[in-house]
Amino acid sequence: MNRALLGKHYNLWCFPIFITSFQCLAESVGIMRKKWLVSFIGILLALLFLAACSDQKNEDDQRPENQTGEEVPPQNAEEEKVASDEKENEVEGKNIYPLTGLRTNEPVDDRIVAVMVNNHAKARPQTGLSKADIVFEILAEGNITRFMALFQSEQPTEVGPVRSAREYYYQLAKGYSALYVYHGAATHIEEELRSGVVDNLNGSYYDNDNYLFKRSSTRVAPHNSYLLFDNIYEEAGNQGYQVEMDHQPLPFLQEEETAKIEGRETAEVSFHYDTTPTRYVYNEEEEKYSRYNAEDQSVELDSNVPIQLDNVFLIETAHKVIDDAGRREVDLKSGGNAYLLQKGKLQVVEWRNVDGRILPYKDGSQVGFVPGKTWINVLPESKGLESSVTIK
Repeated sequence: MNRALLGKHYNLWCFPIFITSFQCLAESVGIMRKKWLVSFIGILLALLFLAACSDQKNEDDQRPENQTGEEVPPQNAEEEKVASDEKENEVEGKNIYPLTGLRTNEPVDDRIVAVMVNNHAKARPQTGLSKADIVFEILAEGNITRFMALFQSEQPTEVGPVRSAREYYYQLAKGYSALYVYHGAATHIEEELRSGVVDNLNGSYYDNDNYLFKRSSTRVAPHNSYLLFDNIYEEAGNQGYQVEMDHQPLPFLQEEETAKIEGRETAEVSFHYDTTPTRYVYNEEEEKYSRYNAEDQSVELDSNVPIQLDNVFLIETAHKVIDDAGRREVDLKSGGNAYLLQKGKLQVVEWRNVDGRILPYKDGSQVGFVPGKTWINVLPESKGLESSVTIK
């Protein structure tokens, strides 16, 4: 029996034991001593009764009272409240993923990994993009866009197809303190990368080694090179790169701020990089945006898991073609006009490059992202957002 319980109820359950014991003793010593035993038992019972009353009084006296004479809850009640609060905080999460703003109790110090992903029609559907925290979509050559996917809160098994580097992409990766991963580069770009402008891993040096990269037999080059993400941090460590980092979180809205988002009610936006429109459609029930190439929803190759987003950020900036292959320079420093889609609302904002990171501003103040995943589309300013983006 619990010792505390034993002490509390001792005087109740021990009486029958004493009575039975002394009755047995009386029978054994004979009738001559029976009167003496009865007297002894009576005295003993009285003493036990008095002790019980004294214990109860002491217990009552030990309960503190406040200045109004009201009884203060016992100390263990306060301890239970503290434990309850700690448990609530643990459920909510004590850490924040820097690129999604979502809470977790897991460590959040994995270094951001930025991967160049092919968006040619022959490379779709891609692999791993549903787990990216942020994806940039920018014109690479001609009218074909390329993705740079930032991974931190989630780590896919594979990512790809992986394509070649561009200067404005690796400058973005540097701004997010990311490890930059690509497959191939023009000579002058590779020279810059090898000089250490940003920590990087080039798939050309690991081509189909089945450790860091593999070639898919279901597609043809250059649309079939895939990063094996499970080994990325090990190889980065082998190259002397930092694999853990204390990333500064992006600005995010609190729950009550998310409920107060203002803007134009918008169910869908669409725009063109080429002849195929890129579309974002809002699902009111799920409170997420789905991405489409014309009527084809963007999904994972093997699982058909759809890409679902919480923020869609459309920014316009200057583009300049620099060679016969249609390669470009893209200004990601000067800032400019932008649309921000959140919770079915469209806000007219501006974008700024703040310490290398692309962020929304409105009336001179920073605008927070809704916690979750974000896609950022960079559009040529020559057309202007108003004329190039269709809003429904």
